[in-house]
Amino acid sequence: MADRFRWTVVFLLFAVTIINYIDRSSIAFAAHLIQSEFDLSSTRLGLVMGAFGIGYIISTLFGGIGVDRFGSKFVLASTLALWSFAIGWTGAATGFVMLYVARTVLGLAEGPSFPIMEATITKWLPPEERATALSGALVAVPVALAIGSPLVSILIDAFGWRAMFFTLCVLGLLWLPFWLIFFANTPSRSNRISEQEQAFIEAKQKQAGEHFERHVPSSDEWRQLLTNPTLLANYWAYFVFGYFIFFFMSWMPEFLRKSYNLELSQVGYFAFLPWALAAVLLLLFGPWSDRILRRTNSLRKARSFQIAGTQLFAAIAIFPASMIDNLYVAMASITLAVGSSLAANAAYYAVITDLTPRNAGTAMGIMTIWFAAAGFLAPVITGYALDLTGSFQPAFWLLSLLAASSVIGVFFFHHPDRHKQR
Repeated sequence: MADRFRWTVVFLLFAVTIINYIDRSSIAFAAHLIQSEFDLSSTRLGLVMGAFGIGYIISTLFGGIGVDRFGSKFVLASTLALWSFAIGWTGAATGFVMLYVARTVLGLAEGPSFPIMEATITKWLPPEERATALSGALVAVPVALAIGSPLVSILIDAFGWRAMFFTLCVLGLLWLPFWLIFFANTPSRSNRISEQEQAFIEAKQKQAGEHFERHVPSSDEWRQLLTNPTLLANYWAYFVFGYFIFFFMSWMPEFLRKSYNLELSQVGYFAFLPWALAAVLLLLFGPWSDRILRRTNSLRKARSFQIAGTQLFAAIAIFPASMIDNLYVAMASITLAVGSSLAANAAYYAVITDLTPRNAGTAMGIMTIWFAAAGFLAPVITGYALDLTGSFQPAFWLLSLLAASSVIGVFFFHHPDRHKQR
């Protein structure tokens, strides 16, 4: 059996994603304090939270191109330093404009993160292990939101919202040396991987017809990335997936506080539940997708059906939260919807590596633009609707409709076996 240093690389991605998501979600738990201190309406608060998505849109595509051209090591090291600075800047904010700029810079810095993950796993893992590896790295998203909810709440209660941001800034910078010491862009450049494991990885990739070098996509490859029906359906479904994440990451604390009069400490512990279920399901669904692929050799069965099924369940599960005024019914509804929506996270990424291994970073950059758009729209639309109606009910209805639309798109257009890049 080959050695397993490649799974250390997956752990490095897991660890940095934990930091990434605690940083980007932390403002939700300080939202009511920030809103009160700076006298912000819900619309303006939504704009502050949505500013992250603007920065994300700008940098994620160029980040993906940069990863394919310059490698993950340099790009992540530089962006991590910048996003830690942005988190510290948030803690020093004196008003709406400074908050808005700080969140935009945070989005700019974190935009390349998932293209980095996609390109790294494509280069370090053989095809039949990638959904498993992706689920192992991506489980950091719900884990970060689960542990971050009580952690950030405790920091705010103990030291105030500004000190919470300063603490997160320092934690991010402390992780940076580990990335620089242990990571290499490819197995061939690592001095820590064994010859046996390197040969194992390269043989599997060669068997799948894959080869990697730094390059800029050709015009034909760009056309593939922008017109392939499976990729387009994947992009839209990933937008819906992102809308779910950013809605609950941004507004769930305020929903629980406003709707059920919970204290911040209670909000933190209730918010733990949906992300904890999502973490468990993601760890199960990634390997399950790879097992289906090994048994059937069908990407449609392994990837497409998983995406459509989880989004359909999410569309149905979210309805009780909008219709029944009961804390426990609402939390059960949200927990099932969030858990289901995030369960297929690895499948979205695996489709990118399955279809475009040569341009994985760039393709992920394109898909993450859709995710970033959700990061802007979910907080902003919700804040505006809250000011307009005084209720979260329309926001929940929109979540259900979006999820249903992604199911339709995947069912009719998502055929990765047919549309795989040759």
